[in-house]
Amino acid sequence: MRRSLLLPALILASVSTAASAQAVVPTAEDGLMVGAIDPAVSPCQDFYAHACNGWLKANPIPPDQTSWDADSQLVESNRAKLKAILERAAADPTPATKRIGDYWAACMDESAIEAKGIEPLRPELDGIAAVTERRDLAPLVAHLHLIGTDVLFSFGSDQDFRDATKVIAEVDQAGLGLPDRDYYLKKGKEADQTRAAYVAHVERLFELLGEPAAQAARDADTVMAFETALARASLSTVRRRDPSAVYHKGPRSELDRLVPDFDWAAYLLGVGSPDFDALNVAAPDFLAAVERLLVTTPVEDVKTYLRAHLLAHAADMLPARFVEESFDFYGRTLTGAKELRPRWKRCVGFTDGDLGEDLGRIYVEDAFGAEGKARILALVKNLKAAFAQDIAGLGWMGAETKQKALHKLEVMAEKIGYPDKWRDYSALEIQRDDALGNRFRGATFEFRRQLAKIDKPVDKDEWYMSPPTVNAYYDDQRNDINFPAGILQPPNFDAHWDDAINYGAIGATIGHEMTHGFDDSGRLFDADGNLANWWTKKDAANYHARSECIAREYAGFSPLPGVKLDGHLTLGENTADNGGTRLALMALRKALAAPDRNSHTPQKIDGYTPDQRFFLAYAQSWCTNQTPASARLQALTDPHSTASFRVNGVVANMPEFAHAFSCRPGTPMAPAKSCRVW
Repeated sequence: MRRSLLLPALILASVSTAASAQAVVPTAEDGLMVGAIDPAVSPCQDFYAHACNGWLKANPIPPDQTSWDADSQLVESNRAKLKAILERAAADPTPATKRIGDYWAACMDESAIEAKGIEPLRPELDGIAAVTERRDLAPLVAHLHLIGTDVLFSFGSDQDFRDATKVIAEVDQAGLGLPDRDYYLKKGKEADQTRAAYVAHVERLFELLGEPAAQAARDADTVMAFETALARASLSTVRRRDPSAVYHKGPRSELDRLVPDFDWAAYLLGVGSPDFDALNVAAPDFLAAVERLLVTTPVEDVKTYLRAHLLAHAADMLPARFVEESFDFYGRTLTGAKELRPRWKRCVGFTDGDLGEDLGRIYVEDAFGAEGKARILALVKNLKAAFAQDIAGLGWMGAETKQKALHKLEVMAEKIGYPDKWRDYSALEIQRDDALGNRFRGATFEFRRQLAKIDKPVDKDEWYMSPPTVNAYYDDQRNDINFPAGILQPPNFDAHWDDAINYGAIGATIGHEMTHGFDDSGRLFDADGNLANWWTKKDAANYHARSECIAREYAGFSPLPGVKLDGHLTLGENTADNGGTRLALMALRKALAAPDRNSHTPQKIDGYTPDQRFFLAYAQSWCTNQTPASARLQALTDPHSTASFRVNGVVANMPEFAHAFSCRPGTPMAPAKSCRVW
């Protein structure tokens, strides 16, 4: 993925009008942000600062943001387009737009939400209160899962790691209120303060529900103790990067063996699961811990935990006091946001989340043309050719592994713009006067859509991102790269831009996603998407040594004083950044040298050579202002490195950069030792 800092919908990225007005934008002629370049900083000392300082000064973080980057204006532009679509759909619905229009109208009707108070949540609260014995927890957990509440564990479907043609059932770890297990386990003053703030947040949620202060405090402590026990049993994010660590296929009876005091038959009946004989228990030790918790924890305490998660999940569509409380912790405390996003921006996000392809179908009609798709496909073709050339020339890889790597690359599919077949939401009931109910029913629709895949063939045409999304991804098991229409626009791509700019921006992203098929996790899957060892022992050892060089390099980077990146957590993304950028430059040079070129790329634009424009475009695609709290959260939980190191870490590993900017050996961007896998 290009980016993946996942936070509650209340605080996702947006932009204020004031910030938009002063933003540095690409020039219409070629896409290079000349005004962003800071000549006072040598490109050989700090290329990120050289390429981005002007942009950083002109683009402060809006108060309703935790970060503001080069893609943010595109995100905002897309959001404004979606808002216009939704407003038309609500005011003048057609059969194709009524569903999204009604969802939008309900979400935007704050006065109705205030007037209803917590009554829309009352049936769910009563359902929790009615449970008196442990055996009754299973159908209750099933219902909470159906409406999107993350408790105890997760249940769903996934491709079988050993047979990528099939989908199997899967149970995995889940149920934490903080972003990651380490928030519960990490030691130190800052970690203690975050945990204390979280307990205070849960306490306030209970008070808003009407509990006396003393009871709310006790209940918050109960929730924290329960979640801490789950955290201790959870696999770390780094450990989960190893596919073999989260693949334990076994019979259906494995659930009863691991958690005998949970009525799995009642749970599976409650969620409407189809019958199945085998499943993947991704985290067996975690389920064993769930068993211990269920046996040793009083039912009333389990109910307290369930109630807290229900409140957290429902807060978006409850009265403003719940929304503000949720933002206060997940926004202000965790990420440093100063203001809650406007209601309309949140409702665009909710609609896209629950009805993404209904909304996306309207969006792509005027946001993505045939010319752009053809140019992207040409870029993909050139990147593939460059990657094949790179693999063929690797000195550290033997012929047998090369042959299999080239085959995997050859059959790698690309999905550009939007799905060939749109999702059918006709079974999803949307009511114009029921905002919370729409969220719950949307979650139920998606949960059951996932369960319906169990024991069915894999649908390789399915997308995991909606068309307006400004992002991209590679799928290990489908062996395909996916580029929604949302990202294929300036400042990432324009069909009329100079090749050097397009290859430096979107080309590096295409190469990044391709390289994911061969990063520390992706390389463990074969061309058909099966978890299989297709490497010789010697080649695997060579790969490991090279990837460890990157892990050590990035582990030395500090986005904040006292905070370092985790070189193994970020290894896959760093490998993809390094490999993808090198491949994009190879593809650019190949394109410029082609005898049948239809367009001419000047040797210099704005005084910069094609190679210099390439690197500047790459760096400027990552220009980012970020709150310290957000950077800290990213360093702890996100597999992506923070922006400056996604630039400087890459160019310091590329001799081509040092040559392009005449950097003397030994300068920070031209170190004596560098790392390279692809």
